[in-house]
Amino acid sequence: QVQLVESGGGLVQTGGSLRLSCAASRSIASINTMGWYRQAPGKQRTWVARITSGGGTNYADSVKGRFTISGDIANNTVYLQMNAVKPEDTAAYYCNAKLFNPGSGWLNYWGQGTQVTVSS
Repeated sequence: QVQLVESGGGLVQTGGSLRLSCAASRSIASINTMGWYRQAPGKQRTWVARITSGGGTNYADSVKGRFTISGDIANNTVYLQMNAVKPEDTAAYYCNAKLFNPGSGWLNYWGQGTQVTVSS
């Protein structure tokens, strides 16, 4: 089981920066993959970025070069640094944890979401 709590959302101007945090209830080093997804009003939830327990990272093309995902093992927290934000980044951002359980297979856990609004 993993509980995830996001924070850091808010209102930011185009071109500005924001840092989202996702605090996990267990060591992030024990979680296979943690990631960020976002969902704009009326649209499907889409993947933004991921970080593996080994420290590898991947990004959606729409945020590559602007967003950075990182992990703080000491504080069991994953961050999403958002730079040069655009109005199209406006969405609810959700933290995700994927755990592989030998008996159950892949398990998905979600946070409650944090709203990011980019003003033009």
